[in-house]
Amino acid sequence: MKKTAYSVGVDEAGRGPLAGPVAVGVVVVPKNFDWKCVPGVTDSKKLSEKNREAIFLRTQQLKKEQVLDYAVSLVSAATIDKKGITQAVRQGIDRGLRRLKLNPAETEIKLDGLLRAPSNYPHQETIVKGDQKERIIGLASILAKVIRDRHMVRLAKKYPEYGFEIHKGYGTEAHRTALAVHGLSVVHRASFCRTFS
Repeated sequence: MKKTAYSVGVDEAGRGPLAGPVAVGVVVVPKNFDWKCVPGVTDSKKLSEKNREAIFLRTQQLKKEQVLDYAVSLVSAATIDKKGITQAVRQGIDRGLRRLKLNPAETEIKLDGLLRAPSNYPHQETIVKGDQKERIIGLASILAKVIRDRHMVRLAKKYPEYGFEIHKGYGTEAHRTALAVHGLSVVHRASFCRTFS
C-alpha cells in the first residue's frame, strides 16, 4: 500500500431497526495518531452507554483541538425504504467522506463488515468484525451509535407512543406491541415493518 498521510475508519449504526435513520460514522486521524488520547475504544456494542458518551465527548474535544476530525451522516427511513439499506449506507459513507474533504490519494480507509468506500479511494480495506479489530473503525461505530441514539431520544418526544427512547427503534416486543396499536409513523421503515402495515 502506498504511503498515506491519514487513516480513516468507517462504520454504521442502526442497520436493523424498524424505525429511524441509519447512522454512518467516518473518522479521520493522522497516521501518527496517539490512541492514548482516546482510551477504551472498541466495538460500540461492547461498551456501556456511559462509556460511549465519555468517548464521544472526548472525541468532540479532540475535534475542537484539530487533533482529529469526524462526520456522522443520518440517512432517513424514507431513503432506506426508497433505495434499500445497502444504498442508504453507501449514501451515508459518500456524504461523510465529502464533508471531511479528504484527498483520496493520501487517505487509507478501513471499513467494517461488508462496507465499501467510493472507487476513487484507492487505498481501502474492508475488515470483517473491523470494529473489534481496528480502533479507528471502533471509534466510527461509537460516534455513529451515540449520534443515532441521541436522535432517537429526540424522536421519542415527537412520537411518545412508541418508546423510542428505550429501544431506539429496534424491534423489541414493546415496540412491536406499540406498532400493532398505533400503526406506522413517518419515521418507521415501512419496508422493515410489513407485518404491521
